[in-house]
Amino acid sequence: MSSTTCVPSSVRRFRRRSPKRAKGDLSENAEYDAAREAQGLLEMRIAKLEDSLANARVIDESKIDKSKVQILSKVSLLNHNTKKEVAYTIVAEHEANLREGKLAIGTPIAKALLGHKKGDRVDVEVPAGTIHFEILDISI
Repeated sequence: MSSTTCVPSSVRRFRRRSPKRAKGDLSENAEYDAAREAQGLLEMRIAKLEDSLANARVIDESKIDKSKVQILSKVSLLNHNTKKEVAYTIVAEHEANLREGKLAIGTPIAKALLGHKKGDRVDVEVPAGTIHFEILDISI
């Protein structure tokens, strides 16, 4: 994908209406500088997305071990501190979204759960203290 296809609207507006630009004078133009910076940020984001797509792999769910917690596992837990049941999916850092129940693999809870099996009790040290979990179920 060409990065020129995602030119910010501010750059396009600037190109259309700037008499200085037509004369080649771009010095001391804050609007132009801001638009170029926005374009640079978008191009960097596009490059990261292209890299992610280039390195993506399709995973066969039938080959994933569901007996222990690992990345992509959906884990149902009983929080013994609050007596509430919670569910998290262990995902890569860039996919994490706590509102959706997606927990980054680098978090203290995910790190503590990795490798454990259904029925295991896991104590997790977090900044607020120790949380005591019991693994109720593991799925994909």
